[in-house]
Amino acid sequence: MRRSVKFSVRRSKFQVAFVAFVGAVTLAAAPPQAPANTTSSPYAGLIYFDRLETTPRAVHLHVVQIDLTTPGLRFALSPPGGAREVVRQTTLEYLNATHAQVAINAHYFLPYPTTETDVEVIGLAVSDGRVISGFETPVQRYALVTDAPAINLDASNRASIVHRDTGNTSVTAVRERVTLWTAVAGSAQIVTDGKVTMPMYADATHPTADLVAGGPGNYSNERSWYVVSNARTAIGLSRDARTLTLFTADARGGSAGLTVAEVATRLIRDFGVWNALNLDGGGSTSMAMEDPLTHIGRLVNVSSDSPAGRAVGTNLAVFVPHQH
Repeated sequence: MRRSVKFSVRRSKFQVAFVAFVGAVTLAAAPPQAPANTTSSPYAGLIYFDRLETTPRAVHLHVVQIDLTTPGLRFALSPPGGAREVVRQTTLEYLNATHAQVAINAHYFLPYPTTETDVEVIGLAVSDGRVISGFETPVQRYALVTDAPAINLDASNRASIVHRDTGNTSVTAVRERVTLWTAVAGSAQIVTDGKVTMPMYADATHPTADLVAGGPGNYSNERSWYVVSNARTAIGLSRDARTLTLFTADARGGSAGLTVAEVATRLIRDFGVWNALNLDGGGSTSMAMEDPLTHIGRLVNVSSDSPAGRAVGTNLAVFVPHQH
């Protein structure tokens, strides 16, 4: 039903108190300003953190936490389209086209690098109940694990981590008793039950590990793809699965990026995340938001790819009620 090999090897690429929103979040279409370490609530059920850290290096974080019990909340993933599986769009383009309030980049995609608009996404991807891509064994096993878990949000915003049912021949069958509606997969699960979980490379000491050594950086357990500092995108759930966290870390504009383990540590320590996935990063990392007063969207982070952000395989959009 689905092929297990794709076109080419892809390069590397709350528990918190509610803080009332005071004044409009400055999201006009202007270059990003220096961060003020602010916390705001531009929309009901949503808290936005704009943070600058200095250790272990300078890094600019943009984090959104969403109360999944908020009335009127809904999500959307880029729909299927084009000659392959999806048509590439920047995160800002998707935000504006759908009139969403927040959006982040999601799946890894192939071919890459490419000037083509039509691409395939890697791993389980479901948009409004329509399956775009199933679980799979990726070419880039130096970074992406086979049958990587996904986060699924059903039509009622019940969220859970889902895993492939290996006892079923279907590449979309999951072990959990849920309805696939909006599903996003990444490279691996990096937080599991409140603990940092980095995948290992198969070797004599770790014969059943999930990753295969090699790739453009000759990655191995001695020099893992996961310990390279880069721009990062991640998605996570609280222990009660009622709070969804969207996380980005920049690697431009005075920000030096994070390793994946550093992302996982921050998700657990600072944002109460219990389970999380690492999504496509590097030049793909993008977060866009709409100004709640002007309804003008802009890219809030600094893209490593271009000022407008990279055209990516999929984006996850969040639609939340406006404040009154």
